Amino acid sequence: MLKIEAVIQPGKLDAVKDALVEIGVQGMTILEARGHGRQKGHTEFYRGREYSVDLLPKIKIETVVADDIAEKAINAIIAAAQTGKIGDGKIFVSRVEEVIRIRNEERGEIAI
Repeated sequence: MLKIEAVIQPGKLDAVKDALVEIGVQGMTILEARGHGRQKGHTEFYRGREYSVDLLPKIKIETVVADDIAEKAINAIIAAAQTGKIGDGKIFVSRVEEVIRIRNEERGEIAI
């Protein structure tokens, strides 16, 4: 099992969520986040004054998937979230040793 964490632009949430559901991802956690990458934010003007916005709004999607659909899930996220511009986001993939469903104590892939 693999845990996939994707940090994406807020405007791409529906497209990414729909793409994951379409390939059979059954559960996900979605969090509102703020941060920056290499671009370190940007500057804006408000009422004639310039100010720096260094923590940009982002969305973090977390899901745990079986090994056999992990690559499909990663490709679906890329296809739905990619604009080709700075700030598209990142995908982090890590191995999950165990999953336990609290309700009935099922373990492993069946508990996903």
